[in-house]
Amino acid sequence: MSERYSRQTLFPPIGKEGQEKIRSKHVLIVGAGALGSGNAELMARSGAGKLTIIDRDYVEESNLQRQQLFAESDALEKMPKAAAAEKRLKQITSEVEIRSIIGDATPEKLEELAEGVDLILDSTDNFETRMAINDISQKFDIPWIYGACVGSFGMSMTIIPGKTPCMNCLLKKIPIQGMTCDTGGIIAPAVQMVVAHQAAEALKILSENWESVRNAMVSFDLWRNQYTNMKVSKVKDEGCLSCGKERTYPYLQPENMMKSTVLCGRDTVQIRPPKELEIEYTEIAQQLKSLGYQVKGNPYLLSVEMEGQRLVLFKDGRALIHGTKDLAQAKSIYQRIMG
Repeated sequence: MSERYSRQTLFPPIGKEGQEKIRSKHVLIVGAGALGSGNAELMARSGAGKLTIIDRDYVEESNLQRQQLFAESDALEKMPKAAAAEKRLKQITSEVEIRSIIGDATPEKLEELAEGVDLILDSTDNFETRMAINDISQKFDIPWIYGACVGSFGMSMTIIPGKTPCMNCLLKKIPIQGMTCDTGGIIAPAVQMVVAHQAAEALKILSENWESVRNAMVSFDLWRNQYTNMKVSKVKDEGCLSCGKERTYPYLQPENMMKSTVLCGRDTVQIRPPKELEIEYTEIAQQLKSLGYQVKGNPYLLSVEMEGQRLVLFKDGRALIHGTKDLAQAKSIYQRIMG
């Protein structure tokens, strides 16, 4: 075994046997922002066998205050977060298999990625994706660890199919919807505290220390010096459509899959085509330049400056339209660009 993990194996609950178990596991990280970059780095440094990271966004200057895998050069180049994370993680370790996916974590994509996964780490910023993760977890019997933070507040919970309540059960009893937006700002220590809780729970699961897994929802406010553990076992609902006796997995159904959405806390709309495309940037870039638009790009995306807005087009046909929250306006801009 590599000397790299010697201090971790000296920790009795893990030991050499636990480290070998960690080494054999595959972790799916959904989101590569603040929580995602922190979790990805700790999983890589801890020696997880394989990491799959999916994220739909690219690095911006405002991310650098709390998203620890990224550098100024990533923001200047508008590097997709998944690709930038993979590049940095491969500099950290050559012993972990790392796969990055630049795209939206749709229910269809999550089902595709679920095969062979031992744990899902939630690092998203919206409940549409979290609820899809929850249904995937229940359908494929994969544990997942919820995490969210805003301001100086954060919370986390470990969800084990067949043992704990699922997120759909919790939503009926616990008001956690407010955690979806970052309009109140965020301090980096709150991110790191949530990452610490998620990563510790991940190590317990990956090393198969099931008896040590936390059976409560933890929440804290670092600024107000508050820390709470909430027991949630009684919240489990046998009639839940996600984890109950007659499951339908409602958040995997086509009617619940949004094709366009306003990104939380930002004047940005994401447009997603009905099916993934394979965009050839060269021709589109030439056409847009001939119309007088400012066009920049890299191997992963095309950035187009227009009247008061900026469109970022990805190879799979997705687009982020910055400078608006109007879905109709965003769709009109997208159609104009895509012809």
